[in-house]
Parts: sequence; C-alpha cells; structure tokens
Amino acid sequence: MDYITSIAIIPLLVGCMGIFGLFKFLQWVRMKAYIQDSVVVITGATSGLGKECAKVFYAAGAKLILCGRSNERLEELIGELIATNIKKVETHRPHAVVFDLAESKTIVPAANEILKYNGHVDILINNAGVSYRGTIMDTALEVDKKVMETNYFGPVALTKAILPSMIEKKQGHIVVISSIQGKISVPFRSAYAASKHATQAFFDCLRAEVEQHDIEVTVICPGYIQTNLSLNALTADGSKYGIMDKTTATGRSPTEVAHAVLTAVGKKKKEVMVADLLPCLAISLRTLSPRLFFYFMAMRARKERKGKNS
Repeated sequence: MDYITSIAIIPLLVGCMGIFGLFKFLQWVRMKAYIQDSVVVITGATSGLGKECAKVFYAAGAKLILCGRSNERLEELIGELIATNIKKVETHRPHAVVFDLAESKTIVPAANEILKYNGHVDILINNAGVSYRGTIMDTALEVDKKVMETNYFGPVALTKAILPSMIEKKQGHIVVISSIQGKISVPFRSAYAASKHATQAFFDCLRAEVEQHDIEVTVICPGYIQTNLSLNALTADGSKYGIMDKTTATGRSPTEVAHAVLTAVGKKKKEVMVADLLPCLAISLRTLSPRLFFYFMAMRARKERKGKNS
C-alpha cells in the first residue's frame, strides 16, 4: 500500500468511526427515553441484584415500585435512593409494595396495589428468587415446592395479574431474571435448576404469544453474582445453607449485572447472557455433545461429594 492510498484511507476510517459513534449515541438516546418516566416494578428489591437494579433504574429516571417482604427494608432503600440525588434534579419518589411471592394469595392484591399507583406498569422486572443446595434423595418434597413457588409460580402469577393491563394498553415490557441454570443443570442444585428451566420455558412461550400486542419479553441469564443467594439458599430439610460459595464470592458484581439488565431492557433484547466464557461453553456443549456434558457433570458431582465427605 503506497503513501497516497494510506492518506486516502484515513478520512474513510474517521468517517466510519463518526457514523458508529452517532449510531451509539442515538441508541443511548432511545434507551434513555424508553426508561425515563416509565413505571418500573422490581420484585426482590431489598437486597442483591434487585437492590442494584433499583439504583440504576432510579438513576435513569424511572418511576419505581419496589416490592419485597420487609416494609422496613424497602423504606430504607427508598431513603437511600433519595439521598443519592445530590444534584437535586427532579425525580420520582419510589413506592413500596410489601408481599411474599411464595404466598400465592398475596399476589393478586399486591398486583392491584401496584396498578393503583400509576394506573399501569410499563416494565415488570421479576427478580425475586431463592436458591437451593442438596441431594435429590435427601430433599423433602416441600422444599422442591417452596423453591418452585418462589422462583416460578410467583413470577408467573404476578405476570398474569399485570399482563391484562399491558394488553389493554398495547404496551409493556416483562423482564425475568433467570439463570445459566435455566439452560443447564448442575449437580446438587436440582430444585433451583428445575425452577429456572420452567421459568425460561414459560417466558419464551409468553414472548411469542404477546408479540401481537407489542409487548416485549426479556430473559436475563446471569452466571454467579456476588450476592447472599448462597447464604440464604434452602437445604434438603428447608433450613438455610448459610455458606458463601466460592463461585458466588468470585462472581460478577451485582452493580455490573444491574447495568446489563438496564441495557437489555433499554435495547429491548429478547435474551441476554451475563456470564463468563466457561458457562456459555457448557451450554453449547450440552447441545452439541450431551454425552460429554453429562460426563463432566458426573465428574463435578463426584468432586463435590468427595469434598463434603473429606
């Protein structure tokens, strides 16, 4: 390539970079407009990923309805969010709705209260959930039901209670926090993986069915996140696990994942994986070579069992 040709390429490269920059800017403007002033409901908002989602959506100008089991902790979060508004710009005071997703009788009244707040919901983020650690043989069926009630039936019931108002308005966005374990199963996580597989399937079906009503459905599939999920996980007898797993302690920060959720919602993504390379490869391996995947999972089970017995 001669000197003159090299000089001629420079303006072309600058022009391409300018077009790309303009595209990204317009994308950011659209995303900001989509989130700002939208009524956003977040379940499980008092801790972990839910709390961080509350922070990033509040900063983006959303009208938040924060849901959880503790009114005290929700009010503390609201106070914390308001205190972050150091520039004193106009924001919307978040609203709290207290209910337990595992208690089916509380969901419809909670949905009615949510809808009273602003008359509609623009974005519903089904985040609340519980994890699990244990062997299938030792796990009481009530524990399986408890995990499924919180992780699957709860979000499904809340979504069904909110959905008619979205269909009537022909506008809405339903988000669910699934997991990598909604796509692959890991030993000693049977109840959790089953609940996330069911969640993935339900919301994939929902996406296809509500497309005619211009309603968006986004499934977020995170890997390990640095939260108290493993500490609060249920064990075979229903007690709390109470141990911070190494994989959880070294996972992604909830702030990073919350920003990924915000971006996915703003860009109206159908599904987003928020995980490292190894879990993503495991998903591909499960599809391309199930036999090899099952071999690795059996090895993992033997290793974990040996570690617990040593």
